[in-house]
Amino acid sequence: MNSTSSKAPTICLLLTYMKTTLLILGVLLTLFSFLPLIRTPHWWIRILDFPRLHITVLLSAILLVFVWLYGLQGPVEMIMISLWGAAILNEMRYVFHFTPLVKPEALRSEQPTPQNAFSLMIANVRMVNQEYRQFLRLVLQENPDLLLMNEPNAAWYAHVRPELEKRYPYTIQKPLENTYGMLLWSKFALHESQIRYLVEEDVPSFYTVVELPGGKKFDLFTVHPRPPRLMQDTETREAELLLVAKQAKKTPYASVVAGDLNDVAWSTTTKLFKKISGMIDPRVGRGFYNTYNAHIPLFRYPLDHVFYAPDFRLLNLKRLPKFGSDHFPIVIRLNYEPQHQVRQEQPKAQPEEKRAANEMIQEGLEKGRAHSNVQELNDK
Repeated sequence: MNSTSSKAPTICLLLTYMKTTLLILGVLLTLFSFLPLIRTPHWWIRILDFPRLHITVLLSAILLVFVWLYGLQGPVEMIMISLWGAAILNEMRYVFHFTPLVKPEALRSEQPTPQNAFSLMIANVRMVNQEYRQFLRLVLQENPDLLLMNEPNAAWYAHVRPELEKRYPYTIQKPLENTYGMLLWSKFALHESQIRYLVEEDVPSFYTVVELPGGKKFDLFTVHPRPPRLMQDTETREAELLLVAKQAKKTPYASVVAGDLNDVAWSTTTKLFKKISGMIDPRVGRGFYNTYNAHIPLFRYPLDHVFYAPDFRLLNLKRLPKFGSDHFPIVIRLNYEPQHQVRQEQPKAQPEEKRAANEMIQEGLEKGRAHSNVQELNDK
C-alpha cells in the first residue's frame, strides 16, 4: 500500500478538525466582541471590556489562517469571514484611540519654565506584597510631589511611614485590611480633606484641595472602586466613578481624578465618565501605558488612571518599573495653565448621556446600600 495514499485521509481529517476548531474559536471571539455592546453591569459581560486588543489580535490570526488554509469556499464561509471582520473592526474602534495614529487629546505644555508644575505618582501596592523597601526606593528615586497608594493595610502604613513622613508633611490616611485602603502623601498643603464613602461603606475615596507653592489650587479626587469579578457585578464601580465625575465638574477649582479605577481606558463607563466630568485622558494618542498585570506580560491593561481638567497641560507621563505588586506604578507631571484651557478639546455629555449616568448612579447606590446591609447582618 502506498504510504502517501495512507496519509491522505489522516491529513484530510486533521484539516477538518482544524477547520472546526477555527470556526468555534472565531464564533466565540466574535461573541466576546459584541457582547459588551449590551449596557448591563453583569460581571461576565463587563469583564469583556478588558481584552479588546487581545481579541483583535487573536481573531485576526484566526481569520488569516482560515482564509490561507480553506479560502472562501462558499456562502457560509463568506458570512463567517464577514462577521469576524466586523468583530475585529468593532474591537479596533475602541483601542485605536490609544495609538500614536490618533491626535493626542491632552496637549503638552509650551512653557519653557513651567511655573505651576507638579508630579503625581500612583501605585497599587497590592496588600499582600511585602516588598516595602523596593517600593520606597522607587518612590525616593522618582521623588513625586504627590504620592497615591492604593491597597495599603496597617503593615504597609507602618513600613512606609517613617521614611515618607520625612518628605511629605501632608497626608490623608486610611489603611484597611480589605484591599481598599488608601494613602495620600503630599509635599504641598492640603485643604478641606475628606475621607468619603460614596457608594459602599468599606470602599473609601479621598477628596482634597491641593495648594501649589505659588498659591494656585486644584481639586484632587482619588478612587479605587471594586472591579468586575466572579459573581460581582459593576453597579457600584459605575456609580462611584460617575458620582466623582459630577462632583469634579461642579467644584470651584480645576480637578484631577486619579487612582486604580479597575476599568480600562476605552470602556463605555470610562468614556461616559470623561463626558460627565469634562476631563481629558493623556493616554489618548500616546499609548496604552498598561499597569496591570505586572506579572503576566501577555495580559496587561490600563487600569490606573489620571484624568484632569483642560486647565492643565501635560509635561510627562511614564510607567515606572515593577516593585513586587501586580500593578506597575505610573507618574504624571502636569502644569496648571488655565489661560490655555480653551485650546484643549473638552468632552461634553449629551442630555441622554446625563440621564444614563444618573440611572447608573441610582442603581449603584441601591446596590451599595444592599451590600452594606448584608455586611451589617453578617457582622451581627
